[in-house]
Amino acid sequence: PEWRLSPIDALGALSNGDLDGGRYDVSVSGASHEWVPMADIAGHAGLPEDLISARAWNTTVEALHVRVDGEGGPVVIHRDLDGVRAGHLVIEFTANTHRAVVIENHGAVALAENVEIIAHDGSHARVIHLGEWDNRAIHAATHFVRVDKDAHVDHVLVSLGGAIQRVNPAITLSGVGSGVEAFGLYFADRGRHIEHQVFVHHKAAQTKSNVLYKGALHGQGTRTVWVGDVLIGPDATGTDSYEANRNLVLSDGARADSVPNLEIETGDIAGAGHASATGRLDDEHLFYLQARGITESEARRLVALGFLLDVVGHIGIPEIEDRLTATLAAALDAVEEKA
Repeated sequence: PEWRLSPIDALGALSNGDLDGGRYDVSVSGASHEWVPMADIAGHAGLPEDLISARAWNTTVEALHVRVDGEGGPVVIHRDLDGVRAGHLVIEFTANTHRAVVIENHGAVALAENVEIIAHDGSHARVIHLGEWDNRAIHAATHFVRVDKDAHVDHVLVSLGGAIQRVNPAITLSGVGSGVEAFGLYFADRGRHIEHQVFVHHKAAQTKSNVLYKGALHGQGTRTVWVGDVLIGPDATGTDSYEANRNLVLSDGARADSVPNLEIETGDIAGAGHASATGRLDDEHLFYLQARGITESEARRLVALGFLLDVVGHIGIPEIEDRLTATLAAALDAVEEKA
């Protein structure tokens, strides 16, 4: 991952300072879990490729291993953290498992971490990462995702709150017939920096990927960054891939960077494409609503909320969808009050 669009100085606590790599307080419901020495568990889904990821890897003493199997309700990993620390989380879906995992994050921590997600043959895994940090939090993470033969992963990354969130999924479609749908949702205001660099490596044949990230931003000095990279390797014949990023800028002084990239190393693919768009609220949509008696401020709120709820609807857990809808509605209400 590149750093030219990142707030390097503000991440100094994670790139240069001391990190606590010991165990932290966490609750896990719905699945077995244990703390395992890093040497015994880490590295099955990927290896660090940037400084903060490498420092987290080398500093962490034990990884939290969550093993998910069978069918049933969602597994919930709840963390409320503080201090300056490193961490390593391994989520392993056994063969033919159909389950969801929700990672809930709260607190004013400065956290450097790596998350490994392994979907074994025939599994259908859904991972929802909720970055609802306190306003002072700094979070820099890499999510390594390995998808084996005939397995599928839905990866949903929600970034709300925190001073800085830099969470980068690195997804490898390693098995024939594997697939991923990667969704991202972010809302930034008050000068926050939210960044996602998504890498999808089509390594095996007959693999599919669909990436959609959508975000809104508001306020002087607020910035979002999205970099999407798709690599279709020489053995990935029959690949079908698409990535898109959409940004809604709600005020002057906010900046959204969006950089899609696509590299193809085989001529035998089903399809590949990418798209990116950054803009303001559509005047035609606003006019349509105002013509039906809706005030301008309410029209702006409804259009922006509808834009973001497109991703919320892919979470698949009603309780979380309802909670995020209320959170986004409140955030947009605050924007309109300042307008």
